[in-house]
This record gives sequence, C-alpha cells and structure tokens, in this order.
Amino acid sequence: MSKLEVFFDYACPYCLQGHQNLLDILPDFPDTEVIWRPCESHPRPERYGMHSDLLIQGMFFAQDSGADLWAYHERAYRLILKDRANAEDIDTLAVGFAGLLNPEALHGALKNGKYIKIQRDANRYAFTESGVWVVPAYRMNGLRLDSVENIGVTKDRLKKFLQRAMSSAIPL
Repeated sequence: MSKLEVFFDYACPYCLQGHQNLLDILPDFPDTEVIWRPCESHPRPERYGMHSDLLIQGMFFAQDSGADLWAYHERAYRLILKDRANAEDIDTLAVGFAGLLNPEALHGALKNGKYIKIQRDANRYAFTESGVWVVPAYRMNGLRLDSVENIGVTKDRLKKFLQRAMSSAIPL
C-alpha cells in the first residue's frame, strides 16, 4: 500500500477544492492510504485571515478519538470557509463538531492545549522537513506535487500525480 501525504490548511479555499478532488478520485486508487498533514498557511502571530490552529488541534483530537476524519474535514471546511464561524473560539468549535465529537471533551482538550505541540510539530514537518511552500501539497513514493499559489492543484494534475507515484512504487 502506498502512502499519500496530504498537506492542507482548513482556512485555505484551495485546500477545500483539493479535498473534494481527492475524495472524487481516490476510489480509482484503492491501494492508497492517506496520511493527513494539517499545517497553517499563516501561523500565529501573523495576522492574515482566520487562524486554523484550533481546527488542526481538533483534527488530532478527532484522530485520537477514532472519529471519521473525512467527516471531520468536511465539517471543519464548512465551519471556517462556508459558515464563516469563528474558528478561533473554542466554544464555537465545540458546538460545531457536536454529533461527531464529544463537545465537552473537545472543549477541554483545546482549552488545556493538549494538542498545541503536535500542531506546531506538524507545521515544522510540513515547512522544514517536507518543503511545503503552498498548500495543498502532496507527497508520495518520493514524488511531490505542490500547488501553484492562488490556483491550487487541479483534479487532473492530482490524478496524474497519483498515477505517476503509483507506477514508481517499488513492489514488495
């Protein structure tokens, strides 16, 4: 099984499109495991739009809770990009993920900062170790696909990347 690393930010509309593209074409690549690599396009303290650090920490909480990450991603994108909910407010997020996650447990984990280090390590991994410059970005079998700034990655480019990466995989 090949592992596809997906670098993304919930506050990025191009990542939302990339998420939908991946959802559409992934059935064509059944031997692909997705490794979610959330990272902030504009980490604090920089002030550029809504920060997504709490949503990213929430994803790690969801992962530890055994929640459906596809459902988490869809709800996170909807909250920040479509509903324009305040993603920097813990109470708003606890309510927004009710039914998918335990609101009290999520609230507690975000309030006490349980996932801050993991979220910061994820940023460092993306930008320092993986060479991500613009999100969404993809890594698989030693190959990389990076977005074009203010354009993203088209569905066709993503599909061709996956085809190339799968063909370059070394059989076991």
